[in-house]
Amino acid sequence: MCLPAGRQARCKMIAIIDYGMGNLRSVAKALEAAGAKNVKVTSSATLISKADKIVLPGVGAMGEAMQELNKLRLLEVIKKNIFKKPFLGICLGLQLLFTESEEGGNVRGLGILKGKVKRFSDELKVPHMGWNQIKIKNQKSKIKNTNQKSKISNPFFKNIPDNSYFYFCHSYYVIPEDKSIIIATTDYGREFVSAVAKDSLFACQFHPEKSQRLGLKLLENFVKV
Repeated sequence: MCLPAGRQARCKMIAIIDYGMGNLRSVAKALEAAGAKNVKVTSSATLISKADKIVLPGVGAMGEAMQELNKLRLLEVIKKNIFKKPFLGICLGLQLLFTESEEGGNVRGLGILKGKVKRFSDELKVPHMGWNQIKIKNQKSKIKNTNQKSKISNPFFKNIPDNSYFYFCHSYYVIPEDKSIIIATTDYGREFVSAVAKDSLFACQFHPEKSQRLGLKLLENFVKV
């Protein structure tokens, strides 16, 4: 989306945080296919701070991810900006937002959202990989409109039907302390949280960039926020 800025149009910049863990190019290409005109893959704290929107993708281990974010001095820039502008967390980017993970023996996360990250039972096939349905919750919940400083209806699942299929690939799932932030769940041996939202933050366990038409629709909704 491009906005007038003096005599020249300024396209809203979306920063994808590059900390060496994640399918960054596929996320960037999916955002561009969803209508984003100015997408930057970056590990620059300055550029991330200047961005209009932020995406935190990721695959792999939470402990290693936290080490890389700390090494790049990106922990504080994430914490300072996460509720100031639209923020999208994907897969590991969802798990990193929570207090701690039992992966590797109670690894500390960003602690932005209170709760734990737990591993699926060994009785299940792990990782949970492939297509699965989401059950949309709290669709009428309100989030912060960062442009108008007011509350608007949660836009992330706009025009996405309940029980839609999205692509998953993960061994761990989040357990938020605040149940009001849960906006989607999925069944895999047990019901687990597959998406959360709070203020201008949205984070999902599934991969919208791998979820074909409905994944692009979700990313389009994020681009339009």
